[in-house]
Amino acid sequence: QVQVVEFGGGLVQAGASLRLSCTVSGLNFNFGTRVMKWFRQAPGKERQRVACINPSGTSTYYGDSVKGRFTISRDNAKNALYLQMNGLEPEDTAMYYCAADRIADTDSCTSGRDDYMYWGQGTQVTVSS
Repeated sequence: QVQVVEFGGGLVQAGASLRLSCTVSGLNFNFGTRVMKWFRQAPGKERQRVACINPSGTSTYYGDSVKGRFTISRDNAKNALYLQMNGLEPEDTAMYYCAADRIADTDSCTSGRDDYMYWGQGTQVTVSS
């Protein structure tokens, strides 16, 4: 019933920018109550939380490897999540996933919990040197 769809990935050169988007739809799914996160996973690597945003969009959190380069944002009127990626590096190459909390109004950005989420199918970001 709940569908999470990411798009915007692609093949770019080092130093380039990309903006990933994620839309969430579903009957009775209140997007504005859900913590939203971006994850990424490269082959042979653990899945890494890239960024997190609270339901209202007033608080954001980033993994150390992307601080200062990536910006997470949301538009609750559009049920949309975004990840602006600037200064891309080859090390950013990964499949990027959007995830929405299944439970409303959590503190999972700061609690460290990444369970009970709806996941998108992923969008591939490849950065060449």
